[in-house]
Amino acid sequence: MPGTHAVSRCAQCGTVLQEIPPTGLCPKCGFELHSCKQCTYFDPGSRFECMQPVKERVARKDARNDCTFYRSEERRVGKECRSRW
Repeated sequence: MPGTHAVSRCAQCGTVLQEIPPTGLCPKCGFELHSCKQCTYFDPGSRFECMQPVKERVARKDARNDCTFYRSEERRVGKECRSRW
């Protein structure tokens, strides 16, 4: 879509992230961005709190993990795009 771009928000503090920093941490609060709480598929109502077919539950949803299903939660924003944020 012309005039739009993807952004994410930190699941912990709500800071808008234009891109994921190389450190993998939120620049404002230090929250681990490659974690379940930051993932598109995180769903507390689903089995193992994930909408993907994970084999075992990840205990700490706010800790870094190496899940192959991980996708950063992103939204399209811009002049022509209405956003919930």
